[in-house]
Formats: sequence, structure tokens, C-alpha cells
Amino acid sequence: RRVHGGTFLSLSEQMAFEFVPQQTLANVLCCMCGCSIPPNPSNMCVPCLRARVDITEGIPKSVILHWCKGCGKYLAPPARWLPAELESRELLALCLRSLRGLNRVKLVDAGFIWTEPHSKRLKVKLRVQKEVFNGAILQQIFQVEYVVTNQYCDECHRLAAENTWNTAIQLRQKAGHKRTFYFLEQLILKYNVHQTATGIKEFPDGLDFYFTSKSNGVKLLEFLQSRVPIRYKQAQRLISTDEQNNSYKYKYTIGVEISPICRDDLVVLPKKLALHLGTISQLVLCTRVQSVIQFIDPLTCQTADLHDYWRAPFRSLAAQDQLVQFVVIDIEPTGVENAKFALAEATVARVSDFGTNDITFVTMTHLGNLLQVGDYALGYDIENSNYNDPNWDALPRGDLPDVVLVRKAYPARAKKHRARHWKLQELAKVKHVEELASTKRAARAERLEEEREASERERFMQDLEENPALRAEINLYKADNFDEAVAARQARAEARARGEPVSDDDENDDELPDVGMDELLDDVAAMALDDGDAGPDDDGAAAADGAGELAIVDAAADEMQLDVDLDAVAEQAHARELALFEGGGGASSDAIVLAGDDDNDDAFALVLSPAGSSADVGVASAKPKAAKRAGKRAARGAGSKALVATRRQNNDDIEFDD
Repeated sequence: RRVHGGTFLSLSEQMAFEFVPQQTLANVLCCMCGCSIPPNPSNMCVPCLRARVDITEGIPKSVILHWCKGCGKYLAPPARWLPAELESRELLALCLRSLRGLNRVKLVDAGFIWTEPHSKRLKVKLRVQKEVFNGAILQQIFQVEYVVTNQYCDECHRLAAENTWNTAIQLRQKAGHKRTFYFLEQLILKYNVHQTATGIKEFPDGLDFYFTSKSNGVKLLEFLQSRVPIRYKQAQRLISTDEQNNSYKYKYTIGVEISPICRDDLVVLPKKLALHLGTISQLVLCTRVQSVIQFIDPLTCQTADLHDYWRAPFRSLAAQDQLVQFVVIDIEPTGVENAKFALAEATVARVSDFGTNDITFVTMTHLGNLLQVGDYALGYDIENSNYNDPNWDALPRGDLPDVVLVRKAYPARAKKHRARHWKLQELAKVKHVEELASTKRAARAERLEEEREASERERFMQDLEENPALRAEINLYKADNFDEAVAARQARAEARARGEPVSDDDENDDELPDVGMDELLDDVAAMALDDGDAGPDDDGAAAADGAGELAIVDAAADEMQLDVDLDAVAEQAHARELALFEGGGGASSDAIVLAGDDDNDDAFALVLSPAGSSADVGVASAKPKAAKRAGKRAARGAGSKALVATRRQNNDDIEFDD
């Protein structure tokens, strides 16, 4: 304490007697325009500073971007080609790396500005900062236009030229049909084994695959070995040599032969092989062909698997083109079963004998669980056939059956050609055309070949309809007329339910085997977004309290779209300083909603970005817990926040959870 006039004063009383001057910051005049401004290192106002200083000087505003139309990759200088989608992060990073002079400034933000996909123009909006005039930091926003030009990459350039393949896989089968190649084609498409092939050529007896490297050809060879019994032989031809570097360049050709044994073929096994397979009868049917060939004895229902066909190869006795149609007059099960087969004694007659004679045949068959009295079946008429095979000649004639039934037949299918609601994909093949001297002869040969291929493809598609195990190994897709075909079938079913008269063909619809709706996949072309060319000003979903628009995308067919209260969502979003979706992406954040329903709760996940962000994010939907997990994953990948809303059953209130 201090004594003042003999009196002790407190600290607050002492401060009251002291004078403390207030320091004020004086304004200065701009050295260019004279307006009053707070002092800064440049002594210039912001408009004058922007007018006289351009921090983007030296950064080009127009850049050329090379794009390969063969593979869809972009050139990353000096020699790398990278795949990237339009307006993707990878493409944005590639654009920024190819921009010279960007290291002179500090990049704050960057994003794409929407342009027409076919315009060959990409526009990027950049926000940069730079220190000018003794510590003054200036921020500036500008646009860079990238002109996309076509240029082949090295690999596609080699493919565009002729005779650029390094390895050729020649796939052949000594059979009278192409159904094996149709099945292999679907397997190759399912597992994308053909992606590295530079070309595929179709021959009357097989396919040729061409590759730029031997390793890619070996991958296809290993895939074929795991699917069908094959043997192969490799040959190589010297193309060029460099003695100084001791390097050689070869072209490789790998000839692959598929086993001629096909499903439903009648086979006579060599006696030694039949004993090795468990003393099975020599006369057997082939039921399945994979890396292992499966046989069944139609007289005893005994099965056997052949693992190494090429150790002692043999040929089939009769193929599917020799099948004869029979009608079942009587059938008596014997009680012997083996997996999906059941042994039975059947009395059958040839359909061609109706009205001419009364000849019937009594035979044992493994189709006892499938055939009933009045059904039709396809089989081999051994009594009236002549075979040229040494193994067949060695068989004792007293033990041979007169008829061997192979599978159930559906004669109503031939009378009515139904429009299928499914389809198969095909490889992009080039047909090999032989040069014939006569033009008429060439046209006739081409017409006959087309008719034969159409018949074989129809038989293959019928096999898929009749055999669910065969369909399970490949992909089936919805046809272009899927909706019309389904509507027509539903209309016929409703007409039968009402008791209205229908044609005989429609009555047989339920008896014919068919492909289920749950077995079909959406076509790749149909799965593409239809609004890819829509602009940023297109109408989206309903507006939400002036905060933007919330795009609600339809869910899957088995889900139900929720009635979302957009006002409540907007209120919760504003409370968390989040912005809703605005129509097309780009300047603002994106939020896509997929709705789903549960037995107890309805849940939907909104992935929202902080206001002013340019993140392009996606959304998930499912049950409440799954919606929360999927929303957080999508938000974490986009650097955004997830807002998960849950609505209880029989309650209009919505509960929000960050």
C-alpha cells in the first residue's frame, strides 16, 4: 500500500489516480487511390492490390490433356498412363500434377466445374494464396481449362497395328457341335479372363485368342485346365535377334485340344479303364464334363469319375445329334437311388412308330425320379444303330440294352417359340471367312453355317433352362424385353386363375422348364446411369427449406422408398452446420439417399458435407445399424460427416444420430 497524505490507499484507489492513455490505430491512405485503409505492409487497398498483382502469373490457363480412346487412360507425363473416371479424385490429381507453376503458390482448394461429357473440355476451379509486399497474403480464385486430345498409348498403338500379338492360344475340339465353346465363352465372360486379349477370332472348329505377352496367354491356359480336360502343345518362332545384347524375340503359339467327350454322349469305356474305375460297365453315359468327367451306368445307376482322360484317350460312341424321341408307356421304380438319379424299369416306344407299328422296348433307366407315364424322353436307339468302334465290337451282345434313355424331353417347346426374358452375353469375336472361288457357293456356305450355329445356340439355351446346375456356373442377364415378357406371363397366369379359356400352348407354359427371376442379373449397359448428360441446373428432388435439394434415388425392387420429412432433415443438418445436396454436384456437397425398410425400424443414411465443401460423396441404405455403418464409411472416404436418421414403426417422429 502507498501512503497519500498520511492515508493508506488500496490498489484500485491507486489506479484511479493514475492516467492510462488509450492507444488507437490510425488509418493510412492508399498509395494508389487515396482511400482510408488500415495499415498493411503494402499500403494499398485490396482492390488496388488485386488490380496490380496477379499471383497466378506463370500458371497456364489452358492445358492439353492426352486421353487414349482405346483403353480410356490419361497420360501422366512423362510416359505413364493412368485410368481415371470423369470428375474423379484421380483425374483431379492428374490435372494438378500436369499444371506448371503451381508450386509457386499455395493451393487452398480445387474442384471440377461441370462440363458436357462429349465436349472434350475439363474445367478446374482453383483457389490459391501467395505472400506479396512484405508479408501481405493475397488469395485469388481462377479457372484452368483442360483440352482433352486423343492419343493412343503405347499398348493400344501396338494393338491398332497388324500382327502385333506375341502369344496365340488356339482352342479346338473334335466334336460335331459348338456347345462346349458356348459354355466356355460364358465362363470366360463371368471371370473376365478375356480382358487382356488383344483379339478373338472364331473358326468353325474353335477359337483363337491373341495376347501381347506370354504370361497373359498362360493365365487363360491355366483357367481352361481348371474347367475342362485339355492337352496342349507349344511352338515358338524366332522373329528377331540382337547378337550384341544377346536378346531374342519370339512369337508363341499354344495349341489346346479339348476332350471330345461331351455331356449326354454314349461312351464305351476301354475294358482296362472300366475295371480301374470300380468295375463299372463299359457302356455308360457322360453326365458332366469339367476338369473331371463323370459317367453313369444307365442299367445299374453306378457312377464313376475320370480324372485323367488324356492318359488313355477314347472317343464317344454316339453324340446328341443321334438322339431319338421316345414316349414313356409304363415305368416301375426299383428303389435303387444314387444322388439325384433313381433306377427304374421303363417301357417306351418310338414316337415315329405311332400309327405304323406297336413295337415297344423295355429298358432300365436312371431317370426314374424324373419320368412319368405319358412323358417324353430322348435316348439312343441301339437296336437300329450301327457303330464303328473297336470297344463296341468287343462287348457281348447279350448284355446290351435296346434303348438307352438320356434325358426328359419337352415336345411342346418345339411347337411354341416363347420370348425369353433372359439373355447371354457374347465375346467380341471376329469370324474367320474362307475365300471361295464362287460367290454363290460362299453365300450358300455362309447361310448354312448361320443356320447351324442358330440351331446349336438354341439347343444350348434349352440345356440351360433344363439344367439348374449348369445355370449356376454362369451369369444370366435380363433381356431387353424383360418387362414386357414378365407382364405377358403374369397376364396369362391371371387369365388362367379367372378360368378364362387359353390356348393349348399357354396351358403347357407351367410344364416347360424355365429360368427364375432371382437368377437374372441386370445388364451392364442397363446399369449405367441414365442422367450422365444432365446439367447442374436440371430439376432434382424436392427443395428442403432453402438449403438445397435432397436427391432420393429409388431403392432395389425388394425395398420400399421412405417418405422423408425434408424440413426436419434440413433443420437437423443446419444445426450441425451441414449442407444438403444440390442437384448435380460440383459447387456444393452431394447427398444421395437409398431407402430401405426393416420389420421394426425404417432407416436411411444421409452423407452430408460441411457447408461450402465441394466433396462428391455417396450414400448407403439398409437396416438402422447397417445404415449407420455404411453412412460413416462413405463419409470417411469423402472427408465428410454422416447424418443417420431412424424412424420407428408406427411413429412419424424421426430420430437423428451423428
